[in-house]
Amino acid sequence: MANPSPKLADYKNIIDADGHMLEPPDAWEKYIDPKFRERALRIRVSSDGKEYLELDGRPSKFFNIKALTLLGGMGNNADEMATRLNMTYKESAQFGTMDAKERVKLLDHENIHIALMYPSVGLTWECEVEDHELANAYSRAYNRWIVDWCSDSGGRLVPIAHIAMTDGPSAAAELERAVNAGCKGGFVAPFTITNKPHAHPDYNAFWAKAQELDVPISIHPMAEPPTKRVYRRFKEMKGADWYHNVLGGQGPQQALFVLFHYGLFEKFPKVKVVLLESSAGWAGAALDRMDTTFETALGKGTSMKEKPSFYFKRQCWVSGDPDEKALAYIVDYVGNDKFFWASDFPHFDHPADYMNMLATLVTPMSETARRNLLGDSCARVYKL
Repeated sequence: MANPSPKLADYKNIIDADGHMLEPPDAWEKYIDPKFRERALRIRVSSDGKEYLELDGRPSKFFNIKALTLLGGMGNNADEMATRLNMTYKESAQFGTMDAKERVKLLDHENIHIALMYPSVGLTWECEVEDHELANAYSRAYNRWIVDWCSDSGGRLVPIAHIAMTDGPSAAAELERAVNAGCKGGFVAPFTITNKPHAHPDYNAFWAKAQELDVPISIHPMAEPPTKRVYRRFKEMKGADWYHNVLGGQGPQQALFVLFHYGLFEKFPKVKVVLLESSAGWAGAALDRMDTTFETALGKGTSMKEKPSFYFKRQCWVSGDPDEKALAYIVDYVGNDKFFWASDFPHFDHPADYMNMLATLVTPMSETARRNLLGDSCARVYKL
């Protein structure tokens, strides 16, 4: 549990743009369409008493359930993480991770007004579920559950819908259903089940629906299948969890850049795209590089009419981490209304003292930039 920062005590609109929960082990089983119930994502117990993650009636190819007990381990040292491996998934859930009322109490303790909510277990399955109908069913089940989970929070916990990019019409239909049910936006994986870019014309119906509904679409890191990982260049990399985690933002960044290449923002001038959990300090250098190469002959191969920075400043936002010390010095260059912050609570790959780190991050900023990053920009984009 992060301690509140005295330096942020006067700010009443602090919004966590990317918080997580630990879903109950039976969430999909309870909320999935009846015809898919036997194929639901669930946590099973084997004959030897060990838990495992089941997808489509079989053990997950990539995920030992013990790895999922670490998802709630924010702030744990190596010895504490080792202890977690001996816990069940439910035993590993710390305060505010599974119970929505506890989460609101945690927000009160930290002086956070609102948290946008994203899954944990739900970030694992897209890398190995290849059946389009089942992928859509998994998304619908989660979206039904998260709306219910957030429903008694008085608007403090904001549900964001998981959208599987199976095909444009299906994705559009689920986005509309979920938004009508209470979700304030949608999120997609950095890859697609079809291997087609997110801005491929086959997905036009989805983007048209996002524009019509006027809800943001975020790109969030997920477990990536081996054939789609962007950081597996070298062989014989042993014990490379740190290395892979450091480079984990590359997938979402590539998914964002392809939206520019295909002219998505030209085609849908009111679509709003948010990049999450991929750092933010790279944005200045990326915009410079994109603009420079667009003005060469290379730009003729894209579907853009304006420089990439034009579309970025009109339709894109990026969430930064509280420990990004350099971010404060580029926000005005990129646009001080273009950034959010996120805790990533309770995931173990981010530090637990995020509120004090956040206070340090915003200290060098102007008052306008500070308020925008702490919550005002996020409130405007998501209409909170």
